[in-house]
Amino acid sequence: MIEFEVTGDYIPLIQLLKATGLVETGGEAQIVVTEGEVKYNGAIDYRKRLKVKKGDVVEFRGDKIKVI
Repeated sequence: MIEFEVTGDYIPLIQLLKATGLVETGGEAQIVVTEGEVKYNGAIDYRKRLKVKKGDVVEFRGDKIKVI
């Protein structure tokens, strides 16, 4: 599991995927989100502008990111 520390109140989902190195570009992040490849707290989520906050868990291609 990847632990990612957010410095503000939240981080947009697309930025989180880029910051953790799970995707190369913002465009790639948008595509994987709209294709339903990303789970947010256990459920598939299609929102590109989703605000991920402390305590949330994002899953993508077998990797889990816990936001702390």
